[in-house]
Amino acid sequence: MGVLITVLVVFAVAGLVLLALSVRNVQQYEKGVVFRFGRLLPNIRGPGLRVIRPIGDRMRKVSVQTEVLGIPPQGSITADNVTLTVDAVVYFKVIDPVKALVNVRNYPSAVSQIAQTSLRAVIGRADLDTLLSDRDHINTELKKVMDAPTEEPWGLRIERVEIKDIALPQSMMRSMSKQAEAERERRARVIAADGEFQASQRLSDAAAAMADTPGALQLRLLQTVVDVSAEKNSTLVMPFPVEMLRFFEHQSRETDGESIHRSIPRPALPERPERQEHPELPELIASAPPTAPAFPLSGERVGSNGNRVGTRAAVAQERRDNWPTQADSDSGSDASHAGG
Repeated sequence: MGVLITVLVVFAVAGLVLLALSVRNVQQYEKGVVFRFGRLLPNIRGPGLRVIRPIGDRMRKVSVQTEVLGIPPQGSITADNVTLTVDAVVYFKVIDPVKALVNVRNYPSAVSQIAQTSLRAVIGRADLDTLLSDRDHINTELKKVMDAPTEEPWGLRIERVEIKDIALPQSMMRSMSKQAEAERERRARVIAADGEFQASQRLSDAAAAMADTPGALQLRLLQTVVDVSAEKNSTLVMPFPVEMLRFFEHQSRETDGESIHRSIPRPALPERPERQEHPELPELIASAPPTAPAFPLSGERVGSNGNRVGTRAAVAQERRDNWPTQADSDSGSDASHAGG
């Protein structure tokens, strides 16, 4: 009797052990894939208590939740040759547990490598302005690039890809800040110029209205005086028309010009002596002997009497000796008068 009880106890314990080895608990967010002696069974076990063979069967649980994978910072060069560092985040989930287990080993690591290479490729095809201003387009293009090698072969679906941060060099950041400052300053100047233009138009309309009604200008002047006197100042400044100042300036210039013109005496012109004509002058000129030049074209140095001289100093001395003096000219004139 004792042996029978022992055998029953042994069988009960063995049954409990086999039952424990056969029962598997699958969570709601998981899928069970069963391998029997290494061969894949076609049926995928859903959530709940699932029984498998204790010997030869092996179950792998695959989570179908959306997983978040961070991409480490990647250094890349944009299409306009700007070096920057970009990091992103990838959201993906398993849609086919069999492919995720059979076709790829350690699919989270594979998704990380695909995301890094795709991120560098997409950044290399985009310029800096597009990367900074149109991130939605970059995210969509990055998702399309990653869907091709992951969804169909691996049974993974890339739900979303987002660029988290873009690290620019310090020189590029300073250039961009200067550009933004210049753009803001340009807008401010345009707005100020537009305001000045509108104010000038309003002032022009007001001036035209005051020109049609002379009393309006006087009323405006009195209103200005009232506004100034309301501050209880000890000094009251009255505006003076600029046209009146110009009128006085014009009158003063005309008065000064007439007085200067009258005050300057005119100098007396000297009397011109009467010109005495000599009737014998043409005859004297015609009877004068020709004089040879001091330096002829042939290069020979000759004196006033036609004789050759040696040096330039001798020529000058000879010309000084033969030069007519005042006494000669007086005697010549006396002779001419006597002859006449």
